[in-house]
Amino acid sequence: MAIPVLTAIGDPAVEGALVAAFDRPTHGITVVRRCVDVADLIAAATVGTTRCAIISSDLRRLDRDVLARLAAAGVSVVALVPGGDEGAERWLRQIGAEHVLAADATPAEVALAVNAATAATDTFGAGLDYADPLSALPPGFAGGADDGADFDVAAANGRVVAVWGATGAPGRTTVALTLADELARLGVSTLLVDADAYGGALAQALGMLEESPGIAAACRMANTGSLDVPALARLARALTPRLRVLTGITRPDRWPELRPSAVEHVLHMSRRLAACTVVDCGFSLEQDEELAYDTMAPRRNGATLTALGEADLVVAVVAADPIGIQRFIRALPELRAATEADIAVVVNKMRGVVVPGDAQGEIAAALSRYAGITPVEYVPYDRVACDRALAGGQPLAAASSSSGARIALARLAKSFLAQDSAVPAGRGGRRRGAKQPAGKSPLRRARQR
Repeated sequence: MAIPVLTAIGDPAVEGALVAAFDRPTHGITVVRRCVDVADLIAAATVGTTRCAIISSDLRRLDRDVLARLAAAGVSVVALVPGGDEGAERWLRQIGAEHVLAADATPAEVALAVNAATAATDTFGAGLDYADPLSALPPGFAGGADDGADFDVAAANGRVVAVWGATGAPGRTTVALTLADELARLGVSTLLVDADAYGGALAQALGMLEESPGIAAACRMANTGSLDVPALARLARALTPRLRVLTGITRPDRWPELRPSAVEHVLHMSRRLAACTVVDCGFSLEQDEELAYDTMAPRRNGATLTALGEADLVVAVVAADPIGIQRFIRALPELRAATEADIAVVVNKMRGVVVPGDAQGEIAAALSRYAGITPVEYVPYDRVACDRALAGGQPLAAASSSSGARIALARLAKSFLAQDSAVPAGRGGRRRGAKQPAGKSPLRRARQR
């Protein structure tokens, strides 16, 4: 059976020659539509009658998001570049095109590439692959920072830890910031990313009141294929030699800039910039089914869902009160559907007033009975230390090194390092079928029962 393909090629002569060649049954390919632009290409791809698109590098408005939309529609891509144009080929690979040929390739060569692309999609599912950005690093690069920050770029296998919590104010930002700071103090090169599309507050919590490009700029560069490790290092502000921060969007109405495909690439680059990336996620896990199935419109929760899907470990923050616990238990099935990574539950703002008696025991019993989980850490409610840190635009350790909340989260950060092998490198935790080694770390006790 002939493979149905779309074409969107700027040079009419090249496109005409391919269409004429594929009219014959020799190559096993049939052209179902010749598209004039990106909008026409995406519209044709979403119909579901094609399996591959043959495009050219000069197609206007071609970027990573376009390739992500094609991949979501189950359409693979074969890209053509002018002969000898290494810059165009490099750019195509940076935005996610895997099968790239010279525009003067024979129809037989293009047909082979189409077969390979569709076979890869059938075997592994739709998705984008990435060019290795390490080839773009200048000699001796160690983070790209003028301030001497020493990031372990050569490792290229950093972990991603997503910090999530249900609606309300369980303390996601405080936990994410403190964990990142404690990891950096333990000598781990760390990148803290604000991916909250509703109310990102890391910049304010750290006293960064000026406008900063942060994650929005990184996503724009990822979408155009210009984001590499040095570029990400320049966008992420250095707080200490081991801690950088990629600030969030400056206004909630800018959430469409955080396209899932771009956020995915930002996290891919972050693995090469830092040994650990801590992501402060939004609360909502709604999938926007109508948008997902009926249109290719951006989804507000896409950044959070992407971060959870890419994470090697999810730290779920629960407010230690009846409302916070109820909200977490109700949201837990959605969280489990959004990630294949282990979930480490942290009970935050522990105090005996709202949960009389043995507060820790009561909360542990409720979470075990209704959610089948055991928390890995209980963080006391140290309002004085948190207020001092917020007023000074500092992490907890800098504002109050003896804070009970800081001590508990520092203990959690150390447990990450103690069982680093329990969090496999690579995208998406166990999503690629990696086996989780056994261990006795507190992180292991958070796994679903």
